[in-house]
Amino acid sequence: MTEKKNPTLGRLALLATTLIWGTSFVVQKNTLDDISTLHLLAFRFSIATVLMFIIAAKDIKKLDRSYLKGGVLMGIALSCAYIVQTYGLVYTTPGKNAFLTASYCVMTPFLYWAYKKKRPGKHNLIAAFLCLIGVGLISVDGNLNINIGDILTIICGIFYALHIIIIDEQAEGKSSALLTAIQFAVAAVITWTAALIVEPAPENIPSSAVFSILYLGIVCTGICFLLQTFGQKNTPASQAAILLTLESVFGTVISIIFYKEAMSFRLVLGFAAMFAAVLISETKLSFVKNNKIKSRFKL
Repeated sequence: MTEKKNPTLGRLALLATTLIWGTSFVVQKNTLDDISTLHLLAFRFSIATVLMFIIAAKDIKKLDRSYLKGGVLMGIALSCAYIVQTYGLVYTTPGKNAFLTASYCVMTPFLYWAYKKKRPGKHNLIAAFLCLIGVGLISVDGNLNINIGDILTIICGIFYALHIIIIDEQAEGKSSALLTAIQFAVAAVITWTAALIVEPAPENIPSSAVFSILYLGIVCTGICFLLQTFGQKNTPASQAAILLTLESVFGTVISIIFYKEAMSFRLVLGFAAMFAAVLISETKLSFVKNNKIKSRFKL
């Protein structure tokens, strides 16, 4: 096994990735006041496409039918996830959107079960139970009603889980930068086509929204891809899984600070149950069994 060369920088890169992703929920929520959902995503994916093809320039010569197939499938799943998630964000809060989106971590093993007949383990079952409790506490009110935004966000989790399965099937032996560039290009085509059909073209985009679109496309999408790739290459898998679960936590904290999202005891319990579910699903509690975990996390 290749020795990790920069474990400290790797962990910092993953922390930066989750922090930046955490900011994206509030940024998108505020930007949706100035630009429609599909146009926002179309701009975001277009910017990310240009950036990723620049990064993947040296791998263009590898482009073949298998790359196109993988990129198209990934792009379809990713665009569906983002579209449903962003429409959900219109009707719910950034914090709830962040935690409910994270349910894909719990869903993925069960979709694998349906696809590959690989039965989930006991940790997946525990995570699923906690996830259901968390969803109920976060989304269901006293009258047993559920917000449409929360429903859409949960559905987006299914598409993210499918996206992970497709990556597992299509990415082996391929350039991740080139495959990601194709994926973003497909997502850009899908969102632009949908935007032109169902939404009026934006007549006036304020400078604040332009900045937000650039931030979402360049920083939250392109740069985060590089940080995540570097971080996961230089961080043990068990630690990387723990660090990546912090996206929903950062998203909620940032929403409380900048979006003034109100917190109730019920909502906090729901977030805690969701976080525990994602943590258990991603790590199988391996860090509990590892007595060296404290020394590993000293930055």
